[in-house]
Amino acid sequence: MSTALDRAEVGTEPAPLEIAPISRTTLALFGPASGDLNPIHLDLDVARSAGLDDVFAHGMLSMAYLGRLLTGWVDQRAIRSYGVRFAAITPVHARPTCRGRVTAIDTVDGERRATLELAVVLADGTTTLTGDAVIALGPALDPAPLDTALATENP
Repeated sequence: MSTALDRAEVGTEPAPLEIAPISRTTLALFGPASGDLNPIHLDLDVARSAGLDDVFAHGMLSMAYLGRLLTGWVDQRAIRSYGVRFAAITPVHARPTCRGRVTAIDTVDGERRATLELAVVLADGTTTLTGDAVIALGPALDPAPLDTALATENP
């Protein structure tokens, strides 16, 4: 069975992932969930004492959103590598959009792979995160091995 992913070529772009405005609630939930309780992300007084107007999102939150872009396009087991560079802060109430574009198609160890250029961009055009990923292309991954492993671990 052929999929759009099987036909990916240089220049192919997954549909952008538009994120709802970053809320204080999102930051309050993400901090403890990620283990990043740095008060500059949660406490307005701390942010202001550092010379900022307001708190800002955790960089890893933007990385997680970018990961959602990838897993919305391919099964997580097809991700061969994923890395990012933090470029700017994401202010509270900002509206990030995650984007990707295939920049190369290669065959490695008999597996067809795509290299993607990734970015998180705010509505004002600020790029807050850049990165890249390598994903396996081709036939859909068989979910049976994962299902079988779960069944044997949880009788």
